[in-house]
Amino acid sequence: MNYQNILENIWREIQPYAHEGKQADYIPALAEVDPDQFGICIQTLGGSTHSLGAATTRFSIQSISKVFTLAMGLSLEGDNVWKRMGKEPSGNAFNSLVQLEYEHGIPRNPFINAGAIVMCDILLSRLPDAPAAFLDFIRLLTGSDEVDYNESLARSEQSNAYMNAAIANLLKYHHNIDNHIADVLHFYFLTCSVMMTCEELAHAFLPFADHRKPFSFGSVQLTASQVKRMNAIMQTCGFYDEAGEFSYLVGLPGKSGVGGGIAAVCPARYAVAVWSPRLNAKGNSVMGLKALELLTTETSESIF
Repeated sequence: MNYQNILENIWREIQPYAHEGKQADYIPALAEVDPDQFGICIQTLGGSTHSLGAATTRFSIQSISKVFTLAMGLSLEGDNVWKRMGKEPSGNAFNSLVQLEYEHGIPRNPFINAGAIVMCDILLSRLPDAPAAFLDFIRLLTGSDEVDYNESLARSEQSNAYMNAAIANLLKYHHNIDNHIADVLHFYFLTCSVMMTCEELAHAFLPFADHRKPFSFGSVQLTASQVKRMNAIMQTCGFYDEAGEFSYLVGLPGKSGVGGGIAAVCPARYAVAVWSPRLNAKGNSVMGLKALELLTTETSESIF
């Protein structure tokens, strides 16, 4: 498969979408990002790398980080994590208070904000220094010690975190947070602030594309079964309330973030990361979604 030629074809075909949508301006630091950027990288299990555009420009991975916190939580707690959250698509906005209240403080899945906040609480309870452990884990996944938190971005996000604070308080009311709310939210915003390039993000997702090999990165150890089940949750819950549309058009397990990034895996073949800051109404990258739709169309490689 000539992935480089395919990426070049995709780049030409997505140009009509170049100015659709806008960056996540409700987070002050993200509002300052140049929205007219695009990068994509494919890392294959065979060891080849194919990239185009701004694939070496770092951006805030935002909710893509929820895949990494879930991996750590499963490694520490196993199936006990599902006592505090579900595995079902939300069908609602990623920061829905109504759904959380209706379901008595049990988040629908680990990829909406409420679920990720509970997962951060789990890590804070189980690890002596959760922020350091999280950073060590993602540096091992990317193979880069330069991957880091953007603390100024985390502070920017926290300065307007009224909805996430409401979610955390509702979780605390229903006894689904054990630690101090301020500590949990601080860690949550740090995880969202992590800066990666498309190349680093594709490299970090590559182990999730191959459940035949042991998933072993420092203290984070996952079984083949856990990796496969993480893929299942990415497939059904990874794109806010647009997960069905992504599954229909693209057909890969993945996760998006409001920083404009999307990471996905084609099991037994490759991991791909794409970044373009302009988002649609659901909070997903306009050009990123279209690029991945074209990728699976042109390669005829998806899970279906």
